[in-house]
Amino acid sequence: MTAEARRSPRRQVPDMVPVLDVMEDAVVGRLGNLSEHGMLLLASAPLHEDALYQLRFAMPQLGGDTQIDVGVHLLWSERAHAPGQAWAGFRFLTISAAHRELLRQWINAGPRG
Repeated sequence: MTAEARRSPRRQVPDMVPVLDVMEDAVVGRLGNLSEHGMLLLASAPLHEDALYQLRFAMPQLGGDTQIDVGVHLLWSERAHAPGQAWAGFRFLTISAAHRELLRQWINAGPRG
């Protein structure tokens, strides 16, 4: 998908930010990039196409140890070069207005990807 086709700008996540599946209480991967409407995940656990997930990640870049909870829909996934990993694109279904605004500010403050 080209950047022009996306609804909103994205920013690469520079650090290793683990993403927790809240329902399974297990890390499913790490953030690749974020927009205010979705995220790219480098998944290290199996994910189900077209499934809904409740995920949580901490963004120290947003000030402090802000924990962000999101309800997401898995739109697509494809194998990564590393064995047992896959890239996965998610659309946010639920995110608090305050967290969406924090993400928007962080994305607009830095380089996009």
